[in-house]
Amino acid sequence: MSSALSPSAWLRGSRRPSWLSDPKVLRTEVLGGLVVALALIPEAISFSIIAGVDPAVGLFASFTMAVTIALVGGRPAMISAATGAVALVIAPLNRDHGFGHLIAAVILAGVFQIVLGALGVAKLMRFVPRSVMVGFVNSLAILIFMAQVPEMTDVPWPVYPLIAAGLAMMVFFPRLTTVVPAPLVSIVILTVITVAAGIAVPTVGDKGDLPSSLPVPGLPDVPFTLDTLTTVAPYAFAMALVGLMESLMTAKLVDDITDTRSSKTRESVGQGVANIVTGFFGGMGGCAMIGQTMINVRVSGARTRLSTFLAGAFLMVLCIVFGPVVSDIPMAALVAVMVMVSVATFDWHSIAPRTLRRMPVGETVVMLVTVVCVVATHNLAIGVVVGSVAAMVVFARRVARLAEVTAVTDPDGRTVVYRVTGELFFASSNELVGQFSYATDPDRVVIDLSAAHIWDASSVAALDAVETKYAQRGKTVEIVGLNEPSARIHRTLSGELTGS
Repeated sequence: MSSALSPSAWLRGSRRPSWLSDPKVLRTEVLGGLVVALALIPEAISFSIIAGVDPAVGLFASFTMAVTIALVGGRPAMISAATGAVALVIAPLNRDHGFGHLIAAVILAGVFQIVLGALGVAKLMRFVPRSVMVGFVNSLAILIFMAQVPEMTDVPWPVYPLIAAGLAMMVFFPRLTTVVPAPLVSIVILTVITVAAGIAVPTVGDKGDLPSSLPVPGLPDVPFTLDTLTTVAPYAFAMALVGLMESLMTAKLVDDITDTRSSKTRESVGQGVANIVTGFFGGMGGCAMIGQTMINVRVSGARTRLSTFLAGAFLMVLCIVFGPVVSDIPMAALVAVMVMVSVATFDWHSIAPRTLRRMPVGETVVMLVTVVCVVATHNLAIGVVVGSVAAMVVFARRVARLAEVTAVTDPDGRTVVYRVTGELFFASSNELVGQFSYATDPDRVVIDLSAAHIWDASSVAALDAVETKYAQRGKTVEIVGLNEPSARIHRTLSGELTGS
């Protein structure tokens, strides 16, 4: 991995980016970044309102996050900006302690993310099963759609035909040409129609004032004391965890869509660097923005860091230079784009009757638990954690049932051999003790574990309990067939777990 900040290093993460030699790729990346920038404006303003800060704070955060992550992030084409999840975490801090503490928390959250990334937190993504990932994607699609519902209720009637027209253009325009992204065409045409015809509908300008100048770096206006640190640290740590969870899940989703791999450790550290930069420029912080990432990757077809960088750069250009024009964009046009994104994001195959009939019930339950938790809490991180725990429970129950005990008594009646088959861990070993006939068995008992594996201390404790019960009746127990890892853990812990 090169650390040089030449175009061939930071805009692609490789020796020579494809957009330098292929005009078609360059056009795709530029137009993709422009579409994302347009979609970022109302979202950033809305998240600023949730956090209780000026709209410019969210827009500045989206600008600095996107530009910085394009340089230091691990997943090309992924969009990072101000997000609702981060806004919900830091809103109480801003309300109770003020804007200066919010900025301090953003910077500290970035430090936490760098530390967590260096410690290898990204490796935990290996433990997120496919059913949770499907639930994550489906709940994401639902949340994107639900976020558009307020823009479709209690609005003038022309909003509805404008949304329908926008959707129709995005469905049929790609059949004519894919040179220009359909969402951009839809936004431009609907804006021209509403302005030329003087149609009174909600616009981007109704969401809040756009900034008129670039952000200026500075330190947070807080006393640099231990009391300040203890106040902001819990919020900063929560923000760091939520941001990393959403960013890593989004990176994994983009990996799957593009059939490429990305460095999750670099992404974790990059998110931290981006939040530190954002904090020093007075932004509210953020993380990967899943809806806008889907616009960039799935709808626009962008694949490189250039689109991410330009999304942030275009955002500021649109706000500062073309503010009056951008303010006239009807919200209906952006709602249509996001509705199309939600439809494209949802994994419809996962709920097809044929799929549900073939899928194990436990897998479907885990997916539904993930979806319900995310939709109920509006927090993707909570849903992923709960879904992963549910998947572990389902897996433990399934594996526990595979542990079986069968007994064979020698013809002479003096020895009984118990053959244990399966995985022995806390879920399966708890029932192991009850599988033996202590009172009626002969004086010599052999427990054959050649077809089993001991995974934890619970299994060793269960075997100790079996030996103790036989010993109380004057009978001897011999354990045979242990593989090397099982023998090692049994040799280390046997007789050491009872405290006697």
